[in-house]
Amino acid sequence: MQTGEKIAERAGDVSMALSNAAHLLTSRPAQAEAQALEILKVIGGHPEAQLILGAARRRQGHASSANAILAPLAASQPRSAKVQFEWAMTLASLGKTEAATAALRRAAALKPDMTEAWRALGDLLVMAGDGRGADIAYSRQIQSSTSDPELMQAAAALCEDRLAVAERVLRERLKVHPTDVTAIRMLAETGTRLGRYADAEALLARCLELSPSFTAARHNYAIVLYRQNKAVEALPEIDRLLATDPTDPGYRNLKAAALGLVGEHGQSIEVYEAVLKERPEQPKVWLSYGHALKTAGRQSDSIAAYRRTLDLAPQFGEAYWSLANLKTYRFTSADVAAMERQAGRADLADDDRLHLHYALGKAFEDAEDFKASFEHYSAGAAIRRAQIDYSPTETTALVARSKALFTGEFFAAKVGLGCDALDPIFVVGLPRSGSTLVEQILASHSMVEGTMELPEIIALARSVGARTVNAETAGYPEALADLAAAELNAMGEQFIERTRVHRKLGRPFFIDKMPNNFLHVGLIQLILPNAKIIDARRHPMATCFSGFKQHFARGQNFSYDLGDIGHYYRDYVDLMAHFDAVLPGRVHRVLYEDMVSDTEAEVRRLLDYCGLPFEGACLKFYENDRAVRTASSEQVRQPIFRGGLDQWRHYEPWLDALKTALGTALETCSGASPG
Repeated sequence: MQTGEKIAERAGDVSMALSNAAHLLTSRPAQAEAQALEILKVIGGHPEAQLILGAARRRQGHASSANAILAPLAASQPRSAKVQFEWAMTLASLGKTEAATAALRRAAALKPDMTEAWRALGDLLVMAGDGRGADIAYSRQIQSSTSDPELMQAAAALCEDRLAVAERVLRERLKVHPTDVTAIRMLAETGTRLGRYADAEALLARCLELSPSFTAARHNYAIVLYRQNKAVEALPEIDRLLATDPTDPGYRNLKAAALGLVGEHGQSIEVYEAVLKERPEQPKVWLSYGHALKTAGRQSDSIAAYRRTLDLAPQFGEAYWSLANLKTYRFTSADVAAMERQAGRADLADDDRLHLHYALGKAFEDAEDFKASFEHYSAGAAIRRAQIDYSPTETTALVARSKALFTGEFFAAKVGLGCDALDPIFVVGLPRSGSTLVEQILASHSMVEGTMELPEIIALARSVGARTVNAETAGYPEALADLAAAELNAMGEQFIERTRVHRKLGRPFFIDKMPNNFLHVGLIQLILPNAKIIDARRHPMATCFSGFKQHFARGQNFSYDLGDIGHYYRDYVDLMAHFDAVLPGRVHRVLYEDMVSDTEAEVRRLLDYCGLPFEGACLKFYENDRAVRTASSEQVRQPIFRGGLDQWRHYEPWLDALKTALGTALETCSGASPG
């Protein structure tokens, strides 16, 4: 019979072995498994050893084996939050999403301060399309991260969306405790919700400098980088997250999205497919998969993915809009009836409702019921306009300041400055003006590569504006006047370097088709004086109404009100006329109507401006199978359609507000090309 001393010694050995095994789980799961098995040889059925064994096997990718251990353990230990959590993660790995969600809810209920349970629950709810539920779960994750009264106050303010209160409390906290990583991360979350992504990025970088193993902060950091179109920087962070948990669905979906941003569409699709193979009942993931397939030109597969989204979540308005946004897709009468049923629900989220309105607008347009179509487009736009903060006078003021700065004398004094690269071809204008067609024609040339709407010029403009010291003085574009020659050259070289990741074919020229870059023609001239600039223009009524009936994934906030978009177009024409005057011949204008009526002549003019020899492939642009990310992706895979030039006239009875806002821009809509 064992003495009490020996029993205590044996218990101490087991306790130490369990502690060691638990410590090994994150970095060396195979060793943790071996340690757990040794403990179970001594004490068969030990619950904590079984938990470690199951967790270790899941982390090594053996989910079925893990489930065989954890399922009976969860049944015998129903009040253990740790067991319920680990079983939930195993169920998620097996694609059993509903059961995993239920187990996570049990874990969080048993231990409300279990931050990892709230985060995992949020990730699962995001994939299930439950945005509101995910927001609540993520907020509870933050709220449960500390018991400090001050931080609890800030967390409660974040949960209740009282962002000003949260910011004040956290800033006061960090004055006293500047290395409090929890407070830093929470302040970054406040910045993210306010759209201050650059501030959030800096805070999270500091947080990770202090605590490199702070996984939740690294996840936030990767998301903030991604939302700023810094996919190149985000991908290494995502890979570090995946190194800690290769099966995490949130990390994998973020990687797929980031890969798409850098043009690695094949890899992006592979990641989505792997996730969906394991977790097929995720409507939001099916939607993202559909977007990736659309970009890659796999239209029938993208339609099937969008349809699968709707099978799983019939109220998911964005899936219907994604079908409509193919432009070539036609809804059936059954589709229309289903959309109307969903739109009639009183409990529908605003985002689902506005997407349904846009999709119904397209359905009734195709059916030539233009009154009903306009009513739906208007209803969708009104919901979106109420969600955003946009002032048309800010754009008008920016144009006025740009005209004041960018004079002929100003540019004459800057001759010879900037980066002398010849590579970039900028296509500017307004969305839905024919810019994707111009890009597709040029990208069909053997010397030109099409990329996407690149964010780098806008990011450079913001960096210049951020240099302003006096808050009462506008930073951009005025601050450009103070930049030295070396700084202008460095900015041009930075643009070339940061866009290199999008160039996959090794061709000497590439296209940046960000339409809003018309606001930054002056900046482009200063930092890349040899770059080509093409202004893609279309009849103002056609352009503006086409933009009004388009729901953009992000940005283009001027497009959700007929008056706003009319003023924006007028500002655009005004600024481009100014550059025609102070930089004669610098910008080449392509009129969509001319391109349609005499395609070959316009293509030859375009290629001449770019210094490129004529190639017949540019006339067969629709045979180019390159990836296209914009709303016109399916249209430019077909020959030019001449019947859509005056489509806006079907809606003319309801467009008086647009005509009024356009004013003189409507009177001078022919827009002769200076190039």
